[in-house]
Amino acid sequence: MKPRTEKTPAECGCEIPSGSRCSVEAVVSLDERGQMVLPKDLRERAGIAPGEKLALVSWERDGAVCCLMLLRASQFTGMVKGLVGPLLQEAAAGVKP
Repeated sequence: MKPRTEKTPAECGCEIPSGSRCSVEAVVSLDERGQMVLPKDLRERAGIAPGEKLALVSWERDGAVCCLMLLRASQFTGMVKGLVGPLLQEAAAGVKP
């Protein structure tokens, strides 16, 4: 496998929390069925087990998907609740009976 290419958040074009870094871990190919294989060493370092559910998140820029990210589905659920919960509370507070 080729070495990682490290990029700053500005170079990635993604908003990344302070203290984090963005790196290209591997280049993967899609097979004719649209499937890809995550390299074993990356799966091991990330603690991804067979059968684990991952959420595929995309970002769009100028009407085209520019970034894809995988998150553990269990973490994604918590993130959604953390983001959407306050918005729903704010919306409910603004609604008058």
